[in-house]
Amino acid sequence: MIARIWHGYTKPEHADAYEAKLKPELLPGMSKIPGYRGGIVLRRTLGEEIEFITIMVWESLEALRAVAGAHYEVAIIPEDRLQYLSRYDKESAHYEIRSLQGLAGLAG
Repeated sequence: MIARIWHGYTKPEHADAYEAKLKPELLPGMSKIPGYRGGIVLRRTLGEEIEFITIMVWESLEALRAVAGAHYEVAIIPEDRLQYLSRYDKESAHYEIRSLQGLAGLAG
């Protein structure tokens, strides 16, 4: 499995609106895409910004490439969300998931 990790930053006054755009799915329709296994949204205050980290879990790099294409590293940010971001990673980082334990039933 592959974890796709991305960072975005908002001003505090935009954080709740931005977060609302991330739920219930990171991107609309993601749960219907073959190979997509789920996602996590993390949020923290970082000085005078709010940092968001999204982690999208994919079955394989091949499954991700089938959706994102040859330039799968490029961040995909829907147009309606850009207005809330003060800065963001232009590319996502990808990691092999080597161990995943005790998360069954965690979502809710």
